[in-house]
Amino acid sequence: MTEVGIGLPSQLPGVTGPLLAGWARRAEERGFASLATIDRVVYSNLEPMAALAAAAVVTERITLFTNILLAPVRLPVMLAKQAASVDLLSGGRLRLGLAPGGREDDYTATGMRFANRGRRFDAQLALMQGMWKGIPVPGTTRPVGPVPARGGIPVLIGGTSDRAIARVVAVGDGWTAGSGAGDAAGTLAERVRRAWADAGRAGEPYLTTLAYFYLGSDLNGALDNLTDYYGPERGPMVAARTGRTPEGLRAMRARAEESGFDELVLYPAVADPAEVDRLADAVL
Repeated sequence: MTEVGIGLPSQLPGVTGPLLAGWARRAEERGFASLATIDRVVYSNLEPMAALAAAAVVTERITLFTNILLAPVRLPVMLAKQAASVDLLSGGRLRLGLAPGGREDDYTATGMRFANRGRRFDAQLALMQGMWKGIPVPGTTRPVGPVPARGGIPVLIGGTSDRAIARVVAVGDGWTAGSGAGDAAGTLAERVRRAWADAGRAGEPYLTTLAYFYLGSDLNGALDNLTDYYGPERGPMVAARTGRTPEGLRAMRARAEESGFDELVLYPAVADPAEVDRLADAVL
């Protein structure tokens, strides 16, 4: 059966350290498969690796998942070191969902080029995976540690292009649909599985998809949060796919199961801690 992860409210207004910690603990207690983050630079969200480091301290078993992290806006050596640190501190519970992203302002803010982000992402993946195996960075003689708890970190590739699928097959452990896949997620997942098999990769790619949920009473506030995060064009489309009833959320899980997804990650539209229990009661 498709597992269910829950997003941390790290991109939402009003999040504090105690709220984040309590959310993480309760998600683990209720049996969610993962705690996930999403990523922006030009926004008042918590930085994903920092949020997952905080969650790692107060949990013991639940997977920690960046879904996705904008890799090319970060220096590859430092990202690899941060990821290995979170993985080690959590006892090997980190799973990275990585992609170039599509918002140019995130690149402008970090001084990174937007136009060549795909090529830099390919080089970044190779460098990071080598670092986790203890291979010294070019120009140095000693490995840049620490070494991840499992000697490596699972990497899911995000994106819907042919190049994204090629990355999954070449260097990934699976694919994450992301919010941009929309209704095409199931079709894209099948393309990933076929490409994986055609390339002779052993086993099956790990496949995740996502949606948002809201089970409280302040619906307008929830929709405002989504529009603020995604913007006036994409926000209403994301909001239209938000699960607002237990029945609707169970139907989402059933559709993910039919499409062969291993995990459905449901992100909160408000930072109300009661939403953890509401979602667990609906889908677990």
